Amino acid sequence: MKAQDIENLVTEILRPMLDGRGIDLVDVEYVREGGQWYLRVYIDRPEGVSMDDCEWVNNELGRKLDELDPIPQSYVLEVSSSGEKPLRRESDYERFRGRTVLVTTYAPVDGRKSFEGRLLGMADGKVRLDLDGRTVEVPREKISHARLVVEI
Repeated sequence: MKAQDIENLVTEILRPMLDGRGIDLVDVEYVREGGQWYLRVYIDRPEGVSMDDCEWVNNELGRKLDELDPIPQSYVLEVSSSGEKPLRRESDYERFRGRTVLVTTYAPVDGRKSFEGRLLGMADGKVRLDLDGRTVEVPREKISHARLVVEI
């Protein structure tokens, strides 16, 4: 089973579990890092995610995956808030509009390669950011990394 297939299956399992609990599924990723497989689930809720929320999702999903046993190799299950979630899809840039993000680029844009500001969304293939009252547009193809910033 390919990583994308596992991510899709876990998404299908989680959606009905989370319905009615006020928890949003932000992303699922199944990746290999340092010789170990990780199944990462990112969740969110308007009032913020608690440790109890993460624990509940971890326990419920873990039970269901143990029952179905769809993943042939061993893996580590991680459930966390979307706090420092990487932004990978165009829909992420719209979903997290208004949140603080950190964007780094392959090459300088407006003379810099790192931007931290409020996400204004996407338009015409460019990520729009508010940097202290000044709007900056970063072409998506120039972005090397983009992630949410934890706001305390």
